[in-house]
Amino acid sequence: MAKSKEAAKVRPVHEVRLGRIRAAIWANKTDDGKLRHNVTLTRIYKDGEEWRDSTSFGRDDLFLVMKVADLAHTWIYEHGNAGGDK
Repeated sequence: MAKSKEAAKVRPVHEVRLGRIRAAIWANKTDDGKLRHNVTLTRIYKDGEEWRDSTSFGRDDLFLVMKVADLAHTWIYEHGNAGGDK
């Protein structure tokens, strides 16, 4: 049964990572069938032996957040933004 849960797990269509900062890009269909992309930004850190993530960023993370967000924006633009511009 665990395999069926894993198979059903939704994955991002693309990820961008620089250092500890990661952007996950998600594809979503609107009610009228158009494709929209959403982005989640996380900071990866190690807590003892376990890797965790957080949506909280410190001062020193903000430059990488900006760069990762820019790269995610570029990927979305190149792969068809839902705004109908492309």
